[in-house]
Amino acid sequence: MKIAQKYSHLNGEEYLIVHYNKLYKEIISVIESIKADDFKTKVSKEKTKKGNKLYSPRELNTAFDRAFQKVGWNESRYSYYITLNRELMEKSLLMTTNEQKVFLQENGEESPIYSYNQTDFVKNKIAVEVQFGKYSFVAYDLFVKHMLFYSGGVINLGIEILPTKKMQLQMSSGVAYYEGEVYNVMRQGRNSPPVPLLILGIEP
Repeated sequence: MKIAQKYSHLNGEEYLIVHYNKLYKEIISVIESIKADDFKTKVSKEKTKKGNKLYSPRELNTAFDRAFQKVGWNESRYSYYITLNRELMEKSLLMTTNEQKVFLQENGEESPIYSYNQTDFVKNKIAVEVQFGKYSFVAYDLFVKHMLFYSGGVINLGIEILPTKKMQLQMSSGVAYYEGEVYNVMRQGRNSPPVPLLILGIEP
């Protein structure tokens, strides 16, 4: 596969080139190692595509999982305790999970709610999400997950890998695509979300 388009948010790509150029080349190499046509195995049941062979999101995800894990990228989980008190939240962001719980209890939160998020691949404080799912999953990645990991000091940059519209047309209906998601980010303004991102549009 190849990177057909890319969008750098808050100088995400520039930061990657300057500080993590080796990792950037590694990500490009992983993408180029995936032979998309090997995963055109899903037979469509949709009226407009009935009988056509489509790219299988599940098999593509598995291929990316194996390729990234082979070069040392692993899933990461960020655990935290929820508080609706903004002041307490801001003070507790960089604490360990246990420290957060104690801190919140000492400041009046009787039963803090435990929660967590996980991201596909993290290496040297760079997070990569490969997304062949629905639109809502991408929005959650971009506006919640990457932001949470960034504000918690787990990552310095989030990368989202999406199919382009050209590829999405050969997939099931409802799969998110690069152009649509970049448009959604651009509509939020130049500084939202407040985390450096690199969005990559890939295709065969």
